[in-house]
Amino acid sequence: MNYKYTGISLFTGAGGMDVGFKRAGVNVLWANEIDKDACNTYEANHPETLLKRGDIRELLGELEQFNDVDIVFGGPPCQGFSVAGKMDPNDERSTLIWTFLDVVRIIRPKAFVLENVKALATLEKWKNVREKLFHLANEMGYSCYPFLLNSSHFGVPQKRERVFFIGLLGKNIDPHHTFSRLEQRRKKPKNIRETISILGPAGTTRNPLTCTAKITLAAKPVIRKSPYAGMIFNGLGRPLDLDGVSNTLPASMGGNKTPIVDEALLYNHANDNWVVNYHKGLLENKVIPEFGEAPSRLRRLTIKEAALIQTFPEEYVFHGSKTAIYRQIGNAVPCLLAEAVASAVIDELEGITINNIRNKPEQLAFESLLSI
Repeated sequence: MNYKYTGISLFTGAGGMDVGFKRAGVNVLWANEIDKDACNTYEANHPETLLKRGDIRELLGELEQFNDVDIVFGGPPCQGFSVAGKMDPNDERSTLIWTFLDVVRIIRPKAFVLENVKALATLEKWKNVREKLFHLANEMGYSCYPFLLNSSHFGVPQKRERVFFIGLLGKNIDPHHTFSRLEQRRKKPKNIRETISILGPAGTTRNPLTCTAKITLAAKPVIRKSPYAGMIFNGLGRPLDLDGVSNTLPASMGGNKTPIVDEALLYNHANDNWVVNYHKGLLENKVIPEFGEAPSRLRRLTIKEAALIQTFPEEYVFHGSKTAIYRQIGNAVPCLLAEAVASAVIDELEGITINNIRNKPEQLAFESLLSI
């Protein structure tokens, strides 16, 4: 691969962002991760990058040698900001976004990309955090703006929304221009069926069965308009719409929070959609919910399938227990989304001229984001 730029990867995890940035032309020289299993996964797939294990706060001194690196990127832990967590402003993990900026201060790259959960970009609760982030970036000479992106707009078969704070050094970037660069990289994703059926049935050599958590019907189901949105099964694992894209894959997969797949429907062994029919019966009061195991045609999403939905290469090797691997996958930034962001940043650095995209619903949403 021909690399045009160099990069430093922080809070690297299993390396989803790194896959995308490398595809875009960034040679990742140095990476850091604290989780042992994620480190083993990263080293297995990125042997050309120097991975330093441990707390980034104890490794800052090593980064002074990289003062000519082009891009610093990464996703500091988000649990303190996420609506799925406690949203505790005193959560120590939330302070790591300032450590990310400490690295930027040491290296002074041409650009930085800080990824995090949607809540950090949109909730009033975190307005002071955003303002501090912008202020510190500006003090260091960076123009910095947030870009809220849905991964399904960039070829990922998953509706995962994440914010990317993009900063450029010594340049007053026009955020509308950067947004247009991102918009030009929009790409329709494959549906779930197209994405995972290439692996073959669960339990075969190419697609090992990795989650055996039972699927049971809820005696008191929460019924919503869509058969894929309610809770008609016990646990938080919801069925996947094979002809659509998935909701956000959680890091808590591995047990009854793992999404559900209709194996017979996936491989056309059945003409009926059991989930849709059961949901319709509940909705029309033609079926009385009863606790018990679901039909055997329903099973949990496998590790290989989850990785493909996150757009990892099929040959990507994961290390750790099954639970640890599901967590690595669920925590990752989808590779195709990272590639789109990296490519847009590189175009900004190179000053490539484009025609701005205007008057789209996404543009209006972007305008609203800037006003928060």
